[in-house]
Amino acid sequence: MPATTDDAASLTTASTGGEGGATSTVLGLLKACHPVPATAVTLLAALLAAAVGLGPVPGTTAVAAVATGQLSIGWCNDRIDLRRDRAAGRRDKPLATGVLPPAAVTAAACVSLLVCVPLSLACGPSAGSVHLGCVGAAWSYNLWLKRTGASWLPYTVAFGLLPAFLTLAVCGDWPPVWLTTAAALLGTAAHFANALPDIDDDVAAGVRGLPQRLGRRTALALSAVLAFSSCAVLTAGPAGAVTPAQVLLLTMTLTLCALAMAAPPAVASGRTPFLVIMALSGADAVLLVLAGRALPSG
Repeated sequence: MPATTDDAASLTTASTGGEGGATSTVLGLLKACHPVPATAVTLLAALLAAAVGLGPVPGTTAVAAVATGQLSIGWCNDRIDLRRDRAAGRRDKPLATGVLPPAAVTAAACVSLLVCVPLSLACGPSAGSVHLGCVGAAWSYNLWLKRTGASWLPYTVAFGLLPAFLTLAVCGDWPPVWLTTAAALLGTAAHFANALPDIDDDVAAGVRGLPQRLGRRTALALSAVLAFSSCAVLTAGPAGAVTPAQVLLLTMTLTLCALAMAAPPAVASGRTPFLVIMALSGADAVLLVLAGRALPSG
């Protein structure tokens, strides 16, 4: 689809070089990397690293590996969706408006992926291989599975294996089953929530992942139920008595789930459900820290 006159002018400005063009490209790259989910996953990894007892240096290395992996995934996603975003008239996408050159996003995705490899392997061969498997699952979603009924699978696998990356890095052990289960449930919930704002455009463009096949209301309900289930597993899974703080957080997540499922159509079609799931992710992270004594330690 050809760019409009305004888009072509923006592309020319971004590619002319100089301070203005460089600044525009950097800002465009920051916006195109999907900063909200990338930041949320990186922060979750940082909290997990603290919970399992990774020291400052290995912890920083592990979090940097996750951050670079997330950047590569976000840029890959926007680059692959360029034509679809232009057809949908997405003014919030720097690539779709022509502000950001496609070559810059392609280069950024490849460089960040290449940097992710040594950072991951620096955490140990087993841990590094697991994390690269997580990143590979996310790339498989971008390249293929997002258009199929198995669109949920990369999220389930990648989130489910994230705790293993960190426990293998700290002590060479796999995490307990309850932790893997909770992380996998959270990742699956995030997939359904992430699809909600663009579900109509996706259907029009022929993207038929599982959320698009089920419809907005069913996808929203599943997202809320899965997120709450993740919190419930994190509360009940660790050994020992349930604390009042855990009960409070679980009650809060149940309330958020109820609000998300009861949202009117105008709200359900926006970014609110996704942000609610991000809030539930934060509650999951807090529950995980509270349950840190149940995790393998170095």
